[in-house]
Amino acid sequence: MAGLWAGIVALVAAGRRGRQPPQQLMRSAALWTLKHGPQYSRQCSIVSRTLSSVGYNPNEKTFDKILIANRGEIACRIIKTCKKMGIKTVAIHSDVDASSVHVKMADEAVCVGPAPTSKSYLNMDAIMEAIKKTRAQAVHPGYGFLSENKEFARCLAEEDVTFIGPDTHAIQAMGDKIESKLLAKKAKVNTIPGFDGVVKDADEAVRIAREIGYPVMIKASAGGGGKGMRIAWDDEETRDGFRFSSQEAASSFGDDRLLIEKFIDNPRHIEIQVLSDKHGNALWLNERECSVQRRNQKVVEEAPSIFLDTETRRAMGEQAVALAKAVKYSSAGTVEFLVDSKKNFYFLEMNTRLQVEHPVTECVTGLDLVQEMIRVAKGYPLRHTQADIPINGWAVECRVYAEDPYKSFGLPSVGRLSQYQEPIHLPGVRVDSGIQPGSDISIYYDPMISKLITYGSDRTEALKRMEAALDNYVIRDIMLSWLGFNSWAEVILLLQPHNKMGLQAGVTHNIALLREVIINSRFVKGDFSTKFLSDVYPDGFKGHTLTESEKNQLLAVASSLFVASQLRAQHFQGHSRVPVIKPDMGKWELSIKLHDEEHSVVTSHHGPAFSCLSREAGGNMSIQFLGTVYKVRILTRLAAELNKFMLDKGAEDTSSTLCSPMPGVVVAISVKPGDMVAEGQEICVIEAMKMQNSMTAGKTGKVKSVHCKAGDTVGEGDLLVELE
Repeated sequence: MAGLWAGIVALVAAGRRGRQPPQQLMRSAALWTLKHGPQYSRQCSIVSRTLSSVGYNPNEKTFDKILIANRGEIACRIIKTCKKMGIKTVAIHSDVDASSVHVKMADEAVCVGPAPTSKSYLNMDAIMEAIKKTRAQAVHPGYGFLSENKEFARCLAEEDVTFIGPDTHAIQAMGDKIESKLLAKKAKVNTIPGFDGVVKDADEAVRIAREIGYPVMIKASAGGGGKGMRIAWDDEETRDGFRFSSQEAASSFGDDRLLIEKFIDNPRHIEIQVLSDKHGNALWLNERECSVQRRNQKVVEEAPSIFLDTETRRAMGEQAVALAKAVKYSSAGTVEFLVDSKKNFYFLEMNTRLQVEHPVTECVTGLDLVQEMIRVAKGYPLRHTQADIPINGWAVECRVYAEDPYKSFGLPSVGRLSQYQEPIHLPGVRVDSGIQPGSDISIYYDPMISKLITYGSDRTEALKRMEAALDNYVIRDIMLSWLGFNSWAEVILLLQPHNKMGLQAGVTHNIALLREVIINSRFVKGDFSTKFLSDVYPDGFKGHTLTESEKNQLLAVASSLFVASQLRAQHFQGHSRVPVIKPDMGKWELSIKLHDEEHSVVTSHHGPAFSCLSREAGGNMSIQFLGTVYKVRILTRLAAELNKFMLDKGAEDTSSTLCSPMPGVVVAISVKPGDMVAEGQEICVIEAMKMQNSMTAGKTGKVKSVHCKAGDTVGEGDLLVELE
């Protein structure tokens, strides 16, 4: 590795002596890397193998054309397998998705309506018309949207179009959490104590919760993916949970029915992947550990689980297969369990579709699950027996979201990405995405940017590769420029084996949180549950805590970037401006403010390097280092001394105003001008990317004015309500 970086450094230095433009210089460095360092840039063979291990038999006829009733990364994922199998594809899209990656990848594309999901991706009439128009023989629904909608599957069957998934009976039985729980009991699957009927209203919810005993889990009967789920610890939380869960369920699934069951505190969330055909064959493809979650949605998944032993794995797998056979299941599906500290496991739900986290299973088994689903849908029997299913190595998946991890572990962020680079040049890395430079992150859909997967021979290697992949992931909403240097001047910038420095601005993402999770000592040891994030970060996520050595590295980087910007400012179209600094300056005495602490730094002009930065007037910079964005203020020693005489701007009192913490749609307003409100009282509800969030008053007072109404679209920071 040292030799590789030495070669790049030499190339950079040589390019500078020849005054090679920075962009060309980086392209040259990339070519050098490909020529001399293939061992560092190749993709891991196992990742390629996961999509071609068994291969496609051209003599095994399936479908000529498949319509994908979905969008984003999962649509792209399905198209890739279809191309491998020689199947033509049809993409559907909303009007705002017309230029999306999945639309460009498909052989044909049909617009099915405007941006709101209810008018496009959930619009069955428009999708059925697209199927007729393109003469697609089959439909793959991906996950979410109509993937577990029995009416959609029935409509397809009536038109003699194959649904690539289970039949309507299995979808109805397993998609309804009440019915699925009764069937699980009958199939002798371990189940959680609870109420096995539909909860009618908030009063009945409170009565049932008291009978079961707090805490309880309120969840949508037809739900999935964490939508329509709330934990309640008392009567008040039960009433609120009933209201929000029913609203989210109606919005996401068109079904507001709820059920209540005992909440198992501090469990692990472990699921079993099953695969069944139409001939009575069924397999369990080992487990996935999905315990790291926020708001009941998974953040990090891995296969296998570090917690399970062989006996427990087999018991869970056999129960999952028993349930699949009980409903005559035929396709890929997932049986989810909650597992307590003593390895007792309880049925949670069955997802009758392809899971978001299916890539980790593909990595350790070598199967292409989309290909298997297509084969099963055509009527072919499974090609494997249970004895054929291995656990080869270890795989970890991080869900990369467009959201701010510093706000409730992730509130949505929107914007346009003009710089986007996936770390697929690293070994053992796979990225499933539907994003490209120029893609819009909108409020209408799930905030997922991609699924980042790494594979290794063991868990340690997989996690190390994930750390490197996160460090090399570039996601920006504004294009950044490389900084050039004076021909005589070079400044210190610590070159790392991985690109751990960068700029952060605009669209926020959760890479900082993901990186901290996978290097956390408890996570590395396997000591975690579904409460991991709240246990490790009881006061919310604050970013990476710098060691003394890391702080010194960051100060060195910041000072180098400052000097680079000053040197660059002397030149304009190759001609020197009137110098603002002495051209023969041998060293720079700087003052850097980091975390409210002042640091004196002396920067000399030796050593190779350049990088990019974002800076504001007054010396403020944002630098991404070890996954976390740090805000620093850099001034020369003289400027810092003079700055002491500047008056500090007082902190703004925001207790009388309620502003939206994220972009979204106003679902409801609970107050009007003149109303008295108490601190903590709900003022309004904002829905963003399918999740509803209650906005509350910061103090007791009278409502002065209301600046929004139900149905309004608001941006982050928009004023909603003012108090007197």
